[in-house]
Amino acid sequence: MTDESNMPELLEFFKALAEPKRLRIIGLLAQKAYTGEQLAAMLELSEGTISHHLSYLVHAGLVSAETRGYYNSYRLRLDTIHAIAERLLSRDELPKLAAGVDLDAYDRKVMRTFTDQEGHIKQLPAQRKKFDVLLRHVLKAFEHGVRYPEKQVNEILSFYHEDVAYLRRSLVESKYMAREGGGGAYWRIDPVEGQGQD
Repeated sequence: MTDESNMPELLEFFKALAEPKRLRIIGLLAQKAYTGEQLAAMLELSEGTISHHLSYLVHAGLVSAETRGYYNSYRLRLDTIHAIAERLLSRDELPKLAAGVDLDAYDRKVMRTFTDQEGHIKQLPAQRKKFDVLLRHVLKAFEHGVRYPEKQVNEILSFYHEDVAYLRRSLVESKYMAREGGGGAYWRIDPVEGQGQD
């Protein structure tokens, strides 16, 4: 539901709520219906300013106007607000707002900065998030379901960086790999099991 075609509706909804004066109007209308003149007096605003904000809220579908005699009476459309909020802000729909975004851009930026063309690590970053990118890069050298003796792990890691002990320990601590005690076998943890997987 919340894809590119619905972006204008979502923007309109948030813009309507992003103005302090409109929020106060909504707060008052949440209690009862008021005329524009009443709202202007309570909020100490001109009737023109109130009319502008009410028109915006009506256009956004958050407020309804009903003509009573010489005045328009404005009422908050709580059902509409709840429906829009539930539809647009649901856990399933919100991630769709990022459709088309390159999710791997950050990882590629880190790789360009800290590795050479062959994939060797030129420098270990201080930031943990960047280091995790490099650990995931190194992890690709290990196959799922294969148990590696420590000597072989060291040989594989030496391709990436000279501090093999630090890389090996970091892979285990980050739960990208598991090991048997006493320098036994190492193996890659499946992403379903691994706590450190993104």
